[in-house]
Amino acid sequence: MNSELSFFTTGDGVRLAYRFDGDARAPVLVLSNSIGTDLRMWDGQVDALARHFRVLRYDARGHGASDVPAGAYSLDRLGRDVIELMDGLGIGRAHFLGLSLGGFVGQWLGVHAPERIDRLVLANTSSYLGPAPQWDERIAAVTQAPDLAETAETFLRNWFPASMLERGDAAVAPFRAMLLATDRQGFAGSYAAVRDADLRRSVALIVSPTLIVAGEHDPVTAASHSAAIAATVADARLVVLPAVHLSNVEYPAEFLAEVLGFLDAA
Repeated sequence: MNSELSFFTTGDGVRLAYRFDGDARAPVLVLSNSIGTDLRMWDGQVDALARHFRVLRYDARGHGASDVPAGAYSLDRLGRDVIELMDGLGIGRAHFLGLSLGGFVGQWLGVHAPERIDRLVLANTSSYLGPAPQWDERIAAVTQAPDLAETAETFLRNWFPASMLERGDAAVAPFRAMLLATDRQGFAGSYAAVRDADLRRSVALIVSPTLIVAGEHDPVTAASHSAAIAATVADARLVVLPAVHLSNVEYPAEFLAEVLGFLDAA
């Protein structure tokens, strides 16, 4: 089992960090992170997933050990990062699980590269998070802030229930650290990708078997957004957990059971 980070350079010269876990002979499952995290956001699930799959995790551009290019990122570029990474690693087809921004990437892949995606899991995500001015305000705020402390705390309040934050739950600390370690340009570039994305109509083109996991109390990507995707993607299955935004962390056992049950049905 390879536990070290490796690096791949995309067509536009951005170095992406990635790692594999699990048997090289198993079907590949790609995991994609949210804004403000890195591939460690899946640490709580990877051991269980790696018993079934060759798990490929990567740090989205602007995050973790990946490069942080200047300017606005686009969902098209984030999606092509995955395709180029798969091409470079000789992976023809894979299952894909993305949460939040990773779920946007998963939708893009399902629409634009259906021949590369077997089963698709979209967790705590949306097809559209407009209007644009709110994202421009967030870009300005994160680029001008003296530090990322307030940004990090805002994210945590949107990701976890107040009870977890108030009791200092051990699960929260790694995510605070990931947020504080994220380059502000990584936030700003990714905000721009979300700002400019509108997949509400095009997700009807997704043909991969699709599981959608929503958080009942999610203030970022409301459960109604997941329901809208499920109503648009043919034969999609919707599961609503009593979670806020990081359903894989708040309800790890239930999250894993749903994901493994769906993927193992392939």
